[in-house]
Amino acid sequence: DSVPPLQVIRPEPCGICGSRIRFGKAAVKCRQCQLLLHPKCREQCPSPCAPRPHHHAWPREGVLADFAPPTPPLVPTLVVQCVTEVETRGLTETGLYRVPGAEQLVREWKRRLLRAGGALPALGSVADIHVVCGVLKDFLRGLKEPLGLLIPLTPLPGAATDIPDDAACSTALRHVVSKLPPANRDTLAFLMLHLLRVSCSPHCKMDVLNLSRVFGPTLVGHGSANPTPLAIMEDTPRQCKVVARLLSLPTDFWRGFVGTEQENLVPT
Repeated sequence: DSVPPLQVIRPEPCGICGSRIRFGKAAVKCRQCQLLLHPKCREQCPSPCAPRPHHHAWPREGVLADFAPPTPPLVPTLVVQCVTEVETRGLTETGLYRVPGAEQLVREWKRRLLRAGGALPALGSVADIHVVCGVLKDFLRGLKEPLGLLIPLTPLPGAATDIPDDAACSTALRHVVSKLPPANRDTLAFLMLHLLRVSCSPHCKMDVLNLSRVFGPTLVGHGSANPTPLAIMEDTPRQCKVVARLLSLPTDFWRGFVGTEQENLVPT
């Protein structure tokens, strides 16, 4: 149920094809669900449509639980979709997660995905897979967790990595992970399984050490809520060590949090 074509004042993505509708160009908007699209995409618009559930819209920023679904595993759809896209066509790319994507495209796609909420546009139209990797990293970095991103550095994780006995270290880290908030725990498990698959790809040339350097500061918090520049510099090696140790935990441990439901995580 659409109104006559209107002229776009502010560039917006088409709700069907995902490409931008530029300033001054014609567009049509559904009266019922407010979907904005190119006139040429009108025939592809689903019918009948339903009003968009406003309560599913995501905030611009928040803690991980703000983006998680209501039922387990509590992994945000944005994380699932980025990981699915990376594993579909990125496991032959050298330097996956290390090579940066175009910053402007990363920002634009992150904004588009956050604004879409649960009904995410397809990432298949993103030509550069490094942009998808950048969206995932930028989303994780932007979380407003109080002491850590997915896992805090203190009191236990940083200390656990200093335990010389591997078995004792593993036990301590498992305890820390099991006590995380459910959304943090499930998302961390989902990401660990993904990064282990990346590390096993000979084409990516991203072993556990390289991945821990990339994701240490992204996944692990600092020793305090407001770290000084010096503290940030001192925390970085410890953050990388925590991620390397987490990646050394058995895959069955991580599957215990998301494994049985993982098939339901892949967006349709």
